[in-house]
Amino acid sequence: MSAEPLLEERLIKRSQQKKRMSPLNYKERLFVLTKSQLTYYDGRAEKKFRRGLIELSSISCVEVVKAGGKIPCPYKYPFQVVHEANILYVFAPSNYRRNVWVQRLKDEIKENPGVLVKFHPQFWQDGLWQCCGQVDKQALGCEAYNPAGDVSRKPLPPVPLDECKEEKVPQPRPAPPIPQSSRDEEGQVVVALYDFPGTEPHDLRLVRGDEYVIEEKCDINWYKARNKYGEEGYIPSNYVTEKTSGNLVQFAWFGKQVNRNKAEELLKKEDKVGAFIVRESSTPGTYTVSVYTKSATGNNNAKEGATLIKHYYIKDTKGSPKQFYLSEKHLFNSIPELIEYHKHNAAGLITRLRYPVGQEDGSAPSTAGFSYETWEINPRDLTFMKELGGGQFGVVRLGKWRAQYKVAIKTVKEGAMLEEDFIEEAKVMMRLSHPNLVQLYGLCSQQRPIYLVTEFMERGCLLNFLLQQRGTFSLDSLLSICQDVSEGMQHLESNNFIHRDLAARNCLVNDSLVVKVSDFGMTRYVLDDQYTSSSGTKFPVKWSPPEVLNFRKYSSKSDVWSYGVLMWEVFTEGRMPFDKKPNSEVVSLISMGQRLPRPNMATPTIYDIMLLCWQEKPEKRPSFSQLCRMICDALEGEELPAN
Repeated sequence: MSAEPLLEERLIKRSQQKKRMSPLNYKERLFVLTKSQLTYYDGRAEKKFRRGLIELSSISCVEVVKAGGKIPCPYKYPFQVVHEANILYVFAPSNYRRNVWVQRLKDEIKENPGVLVKFHPQFWQDGLWQCCGQVDKQALGCEAYNPAGDVSRKPLPPVPLDECKEEKVPQPRPAPPIPQSSRDEEGQVVVALYDFPGTEPHDLRLVRGDEYVIEEKCDINWYKARNKYGEEGYIPSNYVTEKTSGNLVQFAWFGKQVNRNKAEELLKKEDKVGAFIVRESSTPGTYTVSVYTKSATGNNNAKEGATLIKHYYIKDTKGSPKQFYLSEKHLFNSIPELIEYHKHNAAGLITRLRYPVGQEDGSAPSTAGFSYETWEINPRDLTFMKELGGGQFGVVRLGKWRAQYKVAIKTVKEGAMLEEDFIEEAKVMMRLSHPNLVQLYGLCSQQRPIYLVTEFMERGCLLNFLLQQRGTFSLDSLLSICQDVSEGMQHLESNNFIHRDLAARNCLVNDSLVVKVSDFGMTRYVLDDQYTSSSGTKFPVKWSPPEVLNFRKYSSKSDVWSYGVLMWEVFTEGRMPFDKKPNSEVVSLISMGQRLPRPNMATPTIYDIMLLCWQEKPEKRPSFSQLCRMICDALEGEELPAN
């Protein structure tokens, strides 16, 4: 750049062309202020992806915007730059940073001959000025303009460049604890389940166990919250839970989305008499206590020291007020009270509850992006490590984001996909956040090749995992894999999202042996004719239903067919469907009504689920919601009452 920058910072600008305001109309840009120009870039300034330039001599007003209502972007502190007949609305991450920019710009334009006498302190939006209601965009302002400083505060002294580059926001003095009644009036109180350091200046740091007040539920994945010191910022919604007596998630002994098989694995891993976990039962809204012990001398049904795991159904009185019990002799007003009692008294259980076992490893779940509405990732923040493999789009490598978070980085080779369409779709895919979906964190789209940055799954693809561990799986562990996939697919189905290429090769496994669905929706953007045409050798014929093979008609019900084939892969521990039959023969067999045979490890009940998935008419196939229930019922065995 030819001129020395006075200020340089990533801010957000609002589109000046689109009438309807939505998050898509707010773009992050690198703003650079010099003595003569205000320029903003898409990417790094040295790369010259310039999106706009304003000569300072053309600016007639710079001022804060007194915003009312919801601002649909992560930066909530707007200011305006009026130049010629245009208004540029810019959003800063804090009031402090906004004032720095407003004051510096005012200093640079104060000698301009066309500085306004009056200005509009609120937005021009929906065809009128929000402050005075005038419908002429060029109408005279309704508030006196102060060319010397911000009307809301004393003028700031000049800020050195080095200080401007630091995100130093003055921290308020700690406030006294907020009484519970006041908290309830202001917003929902939540408890942090995990630490969250915050990755961007507008984030709020979370400390596990601390309480926070929700100021705004920005979307399903991100909230704006306030801590006990009055500090505000964005937090991932899946890192907190509501603080209520009936919410079990806040307790160390509760395992959310832990089925019977996983509960037994966790308890065996703990290997302590009295280890226990409370989990959701197969019937919605009900709970089970799973308890670990070892058999003693005199037990005719098991060798001394053999592992015993009992599952006790928590019952309730159905009356008002509802009470809970494991043994009818001991009634409690809440499940936490019941658990606390049985920590000290077996009272009919095989042993008292001694050691709470919670989630798999206590590690924090993935977030929908690294921060609120942050889709674009700076490639300079990525460190490339070993190669993990290759796929339809290019090479996949293990990497780190900001030298701290392990990620998988997919390099999209040029010409492999419809890039512009996919970039828009990726913003939707990032919002799909679920424990059984591989999380897309963001992408680097400002250079070529494009990089996709996703959650890293340590055990690799499910197909290889099945082959490598062949002979070690129990019936329940195979069912548990199917349940993980069905729950991820149920989330896609509920969001009207179609995978189009569901198979064991497109699912991944992490260190906790949780299986997650990957690469959903990607095939729409493939430019490989062999992959997109059912006559091509790469097309997943053996996983495709008749309506896809014949008419290319995709739906959630075509995904259900593919899920049935995936179940077959799981229960054959990684065998290829239809063995070595060519695709053309498979199409003929499917058309004639032939289906894959029952795997040796699948019970007739499990095979019946597969056959339901392979109904010829899509409307006769179950939904993923129904499949989740079927798999869950198959996993759950008899649950015991306390003696």
